[in-house]
Amino acid sequence: MTNMAGHSPEHFTWRMEDSVAVIALKGADRKNPLTFESYAELRDTFRALAYADDVHAVAFTSNGGNFCSGGDVHDIIGPLVAMDMKDLLAFTRMTGDLVKAMLGCGKPIISAIDGICVGAGAIIAMASDMRYASPEAKTAFLFTRVGLAGCDMGACAILPRIIGQGRAAELLYSGRSMSADEGHAWGFFNRLVPAESLEAEAIAFAQKLASGPTFAHGITKTQINQEWSMGLEQAIEAEAQAQAICMQTTDFERAYKAFVAKEKPVFEGN
Repeated sequence: MTNMAGHSPEHFTWRMEDSVAVIALKGADRKNPLTFESYAELRDTFRALAYADDVHAVAFTSNGGNFCSGGDVHDIIGPLVAMDMKDLLAFTRMTGDLVKAMLGCGKPIISAIDGICVGAGAIIAMASDMRYASPEAKTAFLFTRVGLAGCDMGACAILPRIIGQGRAAELLYSGRSMSADEGHAWGFFNRLVPAESLEAEAIAFAQKLASGPTFAHGITKTQINQEWSMGLEQAIEAEAQAQAICMQTTDFERAYKAFVAKEKPVFEGN
């Protein structure tokens, strides 16, 4: 295991609030676009988080009133037009690897979405475990508007599971913006929070999760993702094995002893 408190990425901000890693993309003047470099650095960071024992939750926040404007037109889209198929596939696999790394990092991720959240930015929000949004949030999977398919970075697999097949199809075909109220009503957003308190509330909830049984949270995240491709009987058996593993942790014993003593358990993640 490693410690990531001293992590110092170049292409996004990083700070620790207790055992919560707080991330925000840079480039507020351009609504925080993604570049080749920031994609790769985010992918590598989330891969490393799987082995970090000082980070127990992640808050992916907005910057300057916006979350992310997606792939930068000049830094990404322009160069892509000139690439051959081999390089294009290397790029699309790399972007998909960011989603895989988020799903596999073992830590709950909460996105705090203010303002513009489009393209690959919407995918980052989608790949998070939970999403808080301000009333000003505008989320669009706008790939068709640049002549591409809506099936980017796992969107056709993940988005229907969050908001339903028909709603996902509409957004992925049209590329239109989903309002904060729509996103909340459809279950994309867990909560709507005023912009001025959005980041603080997302971090507070991440800290609440980080103070819980964090080993067990990692198991929950694994099961939520792996059970997509399981039948019901497989899922029930997998959860039986997962829960038996968690019953061997000291946190389970701590919770029992605290209950008997009529105290609040203090979890330590082991």
